[in-house]
Amino acid sequence: MLTDFGSILAFLLVGAIFTAGGLIASWLLRPQRPYAQKLSTYECGEEPIGSPRVRFNIRFYVVALIFLVFEVEVVFLFPWALVFKSFGLFAFLEMVVFLAILVVGYAYVWVKGDLEWDKPMPRYTTADDKTITTIFEEQEESVLH
Repeated sequence: MLTDFGSILAFLLVGAIFTAGGLIASWLLRPQRPYAQKLSTYECGEEPIGSPRVRFNIRFYVVALIFLVFEVEVVFLFPWALVFKSFGLFAFLEMVVFLAILVVGYAYVWVKGDLEWDKPMPRYTTADDKTITTIFEEQEESVLH
């Protein structure tokens, strides 16, 4: 047993030495001639304009997180699908509950509108809409007069 762990440790050490050796060798052998164009940000041949700190729409991150959540669930489904007959009814019912939770999460994301790329803007009140303040003012006027 100790030899098994020893071989794993030796493998990790050789891998770390090989990686570090490659990085050190490339650092020593590379030509060191920096100039302005070489040190600039590469933008597919375009001149970089503006600050590199650009704000991205949060929709990119929300869609990516939703994708990751449902993708991880597929990772759980695949091995179960291969061996579910040998587990019996209990494993089948467990997976039904698991999928029901997924469907509830999917419905929540769908109703919230996070699956639509162009989310509609919230509706703001206009001058034609009666606000709570105007309703109270009308009631006060009717009571006072």
